Parts: sequence; structure tokens; C-alpha cells
Amino acid sequence: MRMTKKKRAAEVLRRLEIQFPDAHCELNFNNTFELFVAVQLSAQCTDARVNITTPALFQRVQNWKDLATISQNELEQLIYSTGFYRNKAKNLRRAAKMILNQYSGELPVSIQEMVKIPGVARKTANVVLETGFGVVEGIVVDTHVKRISTLLGFTKNSIPEKIEKDLMKLYPKQEWGKIGHLYVWHGRRTCIARRPDCQHCVLADICPKSFISAHL
Repeated sequence: MRMTKKKRAAEVLRRLEIQFPDAHCELNFNNTFELFVAVQLSAQCTDARVNITTPALFQRVQNWKDLATISQNELEQLIYSTGFYRNKAKNLRRAAKMILNQYSGELPVSIQEMVKIPGVARKTANVVLETGFGVVEGIVVDTHVKRISTLLGFTKNSIPEKIEKDLMKLYPKQEWGKIGHLYVWHGRRTCIARRPDCQHCVLADICPKSFISAHL
């Protein structure tokens, strides 16, 4: 008997929790300021590369005022290795100024307010809120979550906001915070984009796109 999509989604969560009991955000940070900056830098860049870049960066910029006043050129040089450095530097400086001027130097703790900040989409907002404040208002959808939710047949959408809505319908709110971490860890360790390890995947028998399930 085939499982419904909702039951299969629950089974995916159950198995991934067993496989990755310590799944968490892999960016290094000491406070919500550093978390926000690191998440911004992680766009189109690996967490590992961001973690190599941020120690020198956080020696130079330690708060919103530092980030707002550093020159565009100096910031670009500090974050160059993360890619798209011009746009990232521009958005980070604009974000810092907005947070200082409109939010009294404190990150807003709501997704409605956070997405008003330059460079912040729902993915960044969800990561910062859940990881930095323990506030869950949605599901993080990055490239790993997008790819895996598509492979599992949980969405046919390509737009992150629509994928997020599809996943939110499948999982109860109390599970939303786990989904992003678990899917990301699965995507980095097993279901790797260019070489998925279906042979050792705990989801192989319930994944429509698995090399193994296709021959069962």
C-alpha cells in the first residue's frame, strides 16, 4: 500500500532525525549580528567558505556601526572569496544603516519586518529567526531543500516561497524549524547534487527519484 504524501513526509522526517540527530546551522557565529552577516554571505557560497572568511571580517566589523561605516572597497576585499562580493557588501552596509536608523540597532524579531532589510529574503529571515532567536515562522528553503523536496515529490514549484508553502502544508508548525537543517544535512552528506549516494540513503525506498526505488 502506497503512503500518502503527508505520511511519506512524516516518514522522511522520522528517518532523517535518526540519521542526523545533531543537524544544525553550520555557520560559525557568536551573536545574532555575526549570524546575520554570515547568512548573507552564504548566498551562492558554501558554509565552509563563509567560516573561513568571517574570522578576519569579524575582527574588523564587530557591530552594526562598524558595518555601516566601513567603506565599500574595504568590505569587498574582506568578503571577496564568498563570491558576488560587490552586491553582498552593498547590501550589508545598507542593512546595517537601516537596522541602526529604523530598528535602534536591534534586529527585528519578525519575518514581516526582517524581509524589509536590504538583501534579506525569507530564507535569510527564517535562518536568523530560528537559529538566532528560536522563533519559527516558516521553513528555510535553500538550494538543498529545493532540490530534495523536488526529488521527493513534495513540490513541483521552483520559486522558494512557493516551495516553502508546499512544505508547510505537509508538516505541523512544531516541525518547521527542523526541516531546513535536516534536508540541508541530507543534501550535503548523502543526496549530493552531482553524485547522490542512493545506495546508502535512508530514504531510498520512499524517494520517487531514487536509483534504488526505481528498480524495486
